[in-house]
Amino acid sequence: MGEFTDKVAGHANELAGKAKRALGDATDNEKLIAEGDAQEAKGDLQKDVGAVKGAFNDKI
Repeated sequence: MGEFTDKVAGHANELAGKAKRALGDATDNEKLIAEGDAQEAKGDLQKDVGAVKGAFNDKI
């Protein structure tokens, strides 16, 4: 994937993770909270990968 694709996927995962966490908090569901945290972290990582690719002009 390229820089833009990684960043978009990262934002989407981060948003979905936040939604899962909020739903987990509202329903007192520890599993959903953990899934939300993990998906949000995945999104952060994807955005970072996109930033690195951008720094190297998508050569990696």
